[in-house]
Amino acid sequence: MPTTDTLSTTFAALSDPTRRAILARLKTGAASVTELAEPFEMTLPAISKHIRVLERAGLVERGRQAQLRPCRIAAQPLQEVSEWIEHYRQFWEDRLDRLDEYLRELQSGSKGHGGKKRTKNRNSRR
Repeated sequence: MPTTDTLSTTFAALSDPTRRAILARLKTGAASVTELAEPFEMTLPAISKHIRVLERAGLVERGRQAQLRPCRIAAQPLQEVSEWIEHYRQFWEDRLDRLDEYLRELQSGSKGHGGKKRTKNRNSRR
């Protein structure tokens, strides 16, 4: 049996705007499926399907309080996503730092690119 790629499962769950909105709501505290469904124009079964996707990704946990099964956010998969993204954030910051350095060099004229214009070779039109 193949191992589950939790990062892929998490990204797949986060790819839907409804599921991201559900997580944003759960960030403020636990809620029932009915409460989670309030802002959406969809049926309770449709919201329940979204919640099941979030549960399978480990992003939502369901508790038990008498007859209720409130949902709450589970942070571990989001931490894994954050750590994965951090590597790329550092990559882009390094690239932007190099671009900034290059632009400063161009502005100061230290590379000799300052004011030279290229002239067209008239013989190249053939």
